Amino acid sequence: MRAIKRWLWNLLIALDQLANALLGGDPDETISSRMGKAVREERCVLCRFLCDLLHRIDPNHCQKSIEEDEGL
Repeated sequence: MRAIKRWLWNLLIALDQLANALLGGDPDETISSRMGKAVREERCVLCRFLCDLLHRIDPNHCQKSIEEDEGL
């Protein structure tokens, strides 16, 4: 069962990275990481809104998701 959960989690991350790449981002970065960076740099009002929504489900989701070594 753990192997299936791990596989599913990895698949979800891969789909997230694919979506980010399709939207013009780094193919090795998640959308949450990209939005977290945009919010931190105050570049995206929509990102702030989406991160606030995610915060209700997972506190500080976008901030925790930031991958400093990926993206711009």
